[in-house]
Amino acid sequence: MARLKVIEPAQAEGKAKELFEGPLKDMHINIFKGMANSPAVLEAYLGMSGALSGGLLSTKERELIMLVVGEANKCDYCLSAHTMIGKQAGLSEADTIAARKGAATDPKHAALCKFAAALHEKNGWVSDEDLDAFRQAGYTDGHVAEVVANYALSIFTNYFNHVNDTEVDLPAAPALTS
Repeated sequence: MARLKVIEPAQAEGKAKELFEGPLKDMHINIFKGMANSPAVLEAYLGMSGALSGGLLSTKERELIMLVVGEANKCDYCLSAHTMIGKQAGLSEADTIAARKGAATDPKHAALCKFAAALHEKNGWVSDEDLDAFRQAGYTDGHVAEVVANYALSIFTNYFNHVNDTEVDLPAAPALTS
């Protein structure tokens, strides 16, 4: 059960109502109902997510990052959401599971998952070797910057869900096996 008040879109007021009737018209999911306690938080999420969706990283690549970080932080809500979104973006279920383990069958995606995992494990203090391996896979400094930003977005949503104990209202991500 959520630890924060659940703002149902039909009862939302002011800016939260505008957001539920506008950009979130078809996305009345529990994470947003919790974030709506502060329309500024909801706007921050939408703004950062929207800006990053127009960046260099593809939707698949952004979802791989979210899966790597969601698994590292044990965020069931984000794992469910990003497994679903990742599949909509063209990832297979096997791809989503591999990403959660910090891997991928595609070499470029494998480098991305490894870099995102290193970013997490090293608290941002990645080595020159980490950067070189990422760049050798075909990524640029712009991609590096966007991985950091997508990582930050993932931490934001993971931690929000941890604090809120957001109830998963999406299909559950598959359990990992060894």
